[in-house]
Amino acid sequence: MNILLYLLTVLIWGTTWIAITFQLGVVPAPVSIAYRFWIAAALLLAALLVTRQRWWPPRQAWRYLFAQGIALFCLNFLCFYYAALYITSGQEAVVFSTAPLWIALAGRLFLGRPIRGQVMVGALFGLAGIVLLFAPQMSGHWNDSGVLLGLVLSLGGTWCFACGNLLSSRMQSLGLTPWLTNTWAMLIGATTLGVAALALGMPFALDPSPRYLWALLYLAVPGSVIGFTAYLLLVGRIGPDRAAYSTVLFPIVALTISTIYEGYQWTPAALCGLALVLAGNVLAFLPPTLRARLKAAF
Repeated sequence: MNILLYLLTVLIWGTTWIAITFQLGVVPAPVSIAYRFWIAAALLLAALLVTRQRWWPPRQAWRYLFAQGIALFCLNFLCFYYAALYITSGQEAVVFSTAPLWIALAGRLFLGRPIRGQVMVGALFGLAGIVLLFAPQMSGHWNDSGVLLGLVLSLGGTWCFACGNLLSSRMQSLGLTPWLTNTWAMLIGATTLGVAALALGMPFALDPSPRYLWALLYLAVPGSVIGFTAYLLLVGRIGPDRAAYSTVLFPIVALTISTIYEGYQWTPAALCGLALVLAGNVLAFLPPTLRARLKAAF
């Protein structure tokens, strides 16, 4: 079961990055995100009612739901949608693949969990890889703040994702399923974005183009209903640290798609950067038993 959840997460989320770029343009980003999670929340609520599962959260869960809704289904996606204006979807996925490292840091800050030395070394590998990945694009354009802004926004979105993971883990420890918590957290996040968009005078337009509509449905159903539920079920089964390890494979899928649809140009530095990011994540969360075997072998 864990393998199935893992594969679903990698394949679905590895392809959602390009779908996000298909939504940019006519509809303001906050409105597109709100549409996405209103649809997803409605489908999840319908599934809970049809299957006669618990659909109303207990009182002690609401503070976690509001926090998760803002972090995971609001700020997280705002950062990544706006980052897509400046960097490619594949580059966003590479930054996002450092999520396990930020989850470890968030666990230390908010839960007092110790950070192992190998996690710190893995973090250094990952950060060095990001620098190499972005260096070719920044060469001769250091006065152009757009790429740097895209990088900062992607890092901010990844941090929000890390916080949302810990909140989901906390609610599952209270006996609440991701089906229930996702329903209300998505609704909270989407409604927050909708109210903010109205307050800022953003138009609630709908791009009728097939490209936008297919992207919206793909992000709402496979990307949100199936992807987030599979991932957060994995969080509950094996813990947020190990579940986040699935993000290591996202860049391979996303960069391949970005090369085809966005014309992403590979350079030796970019390849080395991707390798360092992947190696950093593998090193950071290498199981102790496997690590001991590798030490014995070499």
